[in-house]
Amino acid sequence: MRIAMSRVLLVLLLGTIFVSGPAGNIRAQDYTQFPGNSNNTASRYGDMSTVGGNPFAIGQEGEEGKTAQDTTKKKKIRKPLESYFFNDSIRMQPNFVWNVDTYRNKITMSEIDTALYLHQIEYPYFRRGVGDAIQGNLGGATIPLNYFDRPQYENFAFAQAFNTYYWFPDNTNFYNVKAPFTHLDYCMAGQKKYYEEIFGITHAQNISPSSGFNVDYKSRGTRGIYNWQKGRAKNLSMAFSHTGKKYSIHAGYIYNTINNKENGGVVQDRDITDTIFELPENVPVRLQDARNIIKNNTYYVIQSYGMPLRRLTDEDFSIADRSSVFFGHAFQYSRWARNYTDTRNSSGDYYQNWYVNPETTHDSIFESLLSNRLFIQLQPWDRNGIVGVIDGGIGMDNHHYYQFRPGDYLSGNLKGVNKTSYYVYGSAEGKLKRYLDWGGDILFHPIGYRSGDIDIGAHLAVSAFVKGHPITLSGKFSYGRRSPTYWSEQYYSNHYVWSNSFDKENETRIEASLEIPAWGLEVNAWQSVVKNKIYYDANCLPAQETGSVSVSGLYARKDFRAGGFHLNHRVLLQWSTSQEVIPVPLASAYLSYYFEFNVVKSVLRMQVGVDMRYNTKFYTFGYNPALSTFYNQREKEVGGYPMMDAFVNAKWKRMRILVKYQHINDDLFGERNYFSLLHYPLNKRVLKLGFSWSFYD
Repeated sequence: MRIAMSRVLLVLLLGTIFVSGPAGNIRAQDYTQFPGNSNNTASRYGDMSTVGGNPFAIGQEGEEGKTAQDTTKKKKIRKPLESYFFNDSIRMQPNFVWNVDTYRNKITMSEIDTALYLHQIEYPYFRRGVGDAIQGNLGGATIPLNYFDRPQYENFAFAQAFNTYYWFPDNTNFYNVKAPFTHLDYCMAGQKKYYEEIFGITHAQNISPSSGFNVDYKSRGTRGIYNWQKGRAKNLSMAFSHTGKKYSIHAGYIYNTINNKENGGVVQDRDITDTIFELPENVPVRLQDARNIIKNNTYYVIQSYGMPLRRLTDEDFSIADRSSVFFGHAFQYSRWARNYTDTRNSSGDYYQNWYVNPETTHDSIFESLLSNRLFIQLQPWDRNGIVGVIDGGIGMDNHHYYQFRPGDYLSGNLKGVNKTSYYVYGSAEGKLKRYLDWGGDILFHPIGYRSGDIDIGAHLAVSAFVKGHPITLSGKFSYGRRSPTYWSEQYYSNHYVWSNSFDKENETRIEASLEIPAWGLEVNAWQSVVKNKIYYDANCLPAQETGSVSVSGLYARKDFRAGGFHLNHRVLLQWSTSQEVIPVPLASAYLSYYFEFNVVKSVLRMQVGVDMRYNTKFYTFGYNPALSTFYNQREKEVGGYPMMDAFVNAKWKRMRILVKYQHINDDLFGERNYFSLLHYPLNKRVLKLGFSWSFYD
């Protein structure tokens, strides 16, 4: 009875407030609504009411003939998302994500991974193209089979073998969400002593329509099925963004770490191919206590301010279609450190040289980069016009390198080596509605550490539409002349010492592609000519090919569909004029066949199928733990083995579920020749369970 009376009193009180309150109160629209004309005044300015019951009255006379004062707290105007980065179709999405360009005032839209398609690929190095050659264990070193996907960055080359796991400022995600967004990923496999685990969490939240922050964390690794094979890759990203009408800022912190036990591979490949061990940890391995730890800390800020070239009016919702000039600054500090340890008793004859200590190894090196850039961007007319933006900038990079050298202790020079490089860059790009997209860019080092280095690029894409479906033909050109990395010329460690003087590398690339999404068709063709290529030879030492090497590639993706049946194909053909310098397999393929159907319409959808990966035999890479890098071995050809997985994908509302039987053909066919890198076997048959769950409130 007491509860019922309380409800009655509450209803009467609310009714009194609404009856006696301002008549004609117009609520401000939520920022998901976008004013397109002058009549939508309420959505721009919020509450248009005044005091009393008459919205047009200036005031009301009190008992003493004085004007009554409005003591009602005015509702704060909630500004909409007015950023020039996003068009109306993007703003209308409840959640969207993008990456930022660290050189210019530009972003690239990305996607939130919530689709069922390719959910069965839980390893990051298998998601692109035909995948990578791998050590076998999650968290281990990988290198793309496609030469044109292999990383080419100049800083800290000893971390490049783990590039697939890292987050950088240019691939870090920024979010705009209408409600707090949280995403969880978890996948597990194997017995407790071999346990493999993937865990990821993302949380994004907006402070205002234009400002938000997000935190991403990822942990991937395994205890390993072979002896001394444990690996773990961890990543943390904390990011903040504000994309206002004129001012934008993207800032954040990134932490990457690799912590791996290095077993050097199996002693004899026939222990895998010709012998069946009851327990895989009994297979003899080459190293027993070697370990690599790589750590990276990165801080960055990219900000810009736009100045319209004519005065804005209330009708200008965004400056994206107004002549403007933008001034910006980018700052980045990144520090990489690597520590490698082993002992002679467990290493045996794996390493021939012990320069510093004949019994134990403790190699520590680090590198830091402090980068500052000032840039300007001119937007002549419409940001998406035929001449959309013209960019220009100047930059300065301060490099610091440190490694142990016995002579440094004698001379007292323990500060390392400092080098400074200066560069200028520029670019231009534009669009003709949805039919044409073009652009060109150049970056040149006139003085400093990398004096004479240059990178030039250009692209052109033409689209036609048949019954509303796009057909896009595009081409790209790039030319680069780059100085050798510091570590390829100067290195001193317990097992390897060198001092080189290399010439600059020169590479010209041409790419052509055809995409017809409605047909599930994509075709890419590449041609590269490299002169003075620097690589690690069969002795794990840096070497340079003084002549030219040509690499050609042809890639095709074709997805067939008949009812619920999906037959997806990715095939890559490659040719290299010098396999000793640039090794590539002749053919590589990834096939995915599955049946997709509704279990409960609009509630539960499922895929049941099989994946297969294959590449022809070639002199694949060897991996050197002491250098944590790949080298061009000539000991043995590896490949010719089809690795197959059976999977069940399911999507139940916002949750995706994975059940996967990995390497189902283990010991069934292929003669157990399951090697991807020299002496590194792939994992055996294992059952995996995983889920991915998104929360939007």
